[in-house]
Amino acid sequence: MTATAVSADRSAEHRAMGVACGAHALHDGYTDLIYVMLPIWQGEFGLGYAALGLMKTVFSGTLAGFQIPAGFVAERFGAAAVLALGTALAGLGYVFAGFSSGIVMLVTALFVGGLGASTQHPLASSLIAHAYAGPRSLKALGTYNFAGDIGKMTMPAAASLLFVVLPWRHALMLLGGLGVVAAAAIVVAMPRFAAATPAQNKDGTIGGAAAAPAYAFPLLLSVGVIDSATRMAFLTFLPFVLTAKGASLPTIGAALTLVFAGGATGKLVCAFIGARIGAVATVWLTEAVTALGIVGILPLPLDAALFLLPVVGVALNGTSSVLYGSVPDLVEPSRRTRAFGIFYTGTIGAGAVSPALYGLLGDAVGVTRALIVIACAVLLTLPITAVLRPALAARSSAP
Repeated sequence: MTATAVSADRSAEHRAMGVACGAHALHDGYTDLIYVMLPIWQGEFGLGYAALGLMKTVFSGTLAGFQIPAGFVAERFGAAAVLALGTALAGLGYVFAGFSSGIVMLVTALFVGGLGASTQHPLASSLIAHAYAGPRSLKALGTYNFAGDIGKMTMPAAASLLFVVLPWRHALMLLGGLGVVAAAAIVVAMPRFAAATPAQNKDGTIGGAAAAPAYAFPLLLSVGVIDSATRMAFLTFLPFVLTAKGASLPTIGAALTLVFAGGATGKLVCAFIGARIGAVATVWLTEAVTALGIVGILPLPLDAALFLLPVVGVALNGTSSVLYGSVPDLVEPSRRTRAFGIFYTGTIGAGAVSPALYGLLGDAVGVTRALIVIACAVLLTLPITAVLRPALAARSSAP
């Protein structure tokens, strides 16, 4: 390969990383911006808690439900066009929300925003998988996964600062306008990869996808579903565990911040660990630490529990980067976009449903026993990933 070709490949990789990480940060920021807006909308429109819950459900439900269709549409019209359109719609949803005069218009605006946001996960993940191969793909997807957490932190913070100097409607329109600007940037910057010729390993193979058995991707999805469900259930119960230890409301907020900071770090760090020791070994490590951490927090006094929480956060969220990064190994290149759509839909859906289901368990047996059940459920991923080891072996041996 000539120096010019290598330079062109590197340029395409950098552009793919920039587009995917930028889109992830912006879309995830829009998703969490709703939490900042709910109290404002309650005061502005006189909404009850059920209506406020509807606001979040409309956006998140639309986002989750249209990820698979977004993959099919992208296969027909191209990922660049669909991701750009989705980004513009996500931003316009907030622009429309700024114009809202009542709940009907607000719900419509959030539906538009959620519809646009549904394009990001499957298309940006697939873009990274096309640009990078082997262990480099796992590292790249981990970096992309980490970028979403940056957006979750910066967008709500930016909104809070804007509310100091602008009316909320104007601030929301300004933040929504970023989506339109980002959409134009995506059209210009996004590299186009031929569907049949994604990035290859030196031996001409494409990851481990061609040799993966048919059961491999469903098993990986089941691991993702269990991981997401138990993570969200643990976060639901954690404030109550800390309260029982004597934590005040500010302390609980600080504790959750420790978990989220550890989680953001874990998404990046565990991807690099996975590239070095293999996906299966990394999942075993993170899930074992998660289960032990959940059980370990229960008998500890408050100060010791707070000290342990960042470690639990690293393991709790770190698994996700390894799982997402393993999708390209188990799916044919032409089907990766829809596979990512299915994977994100399954994991996000499991995370949305599990707090209610585990909540019923908590009502029946108490928070402590429910958390022990959650820790045991985490360990169900270990035998499943053991079955996946042969299919994922190419990851650790790839150049």
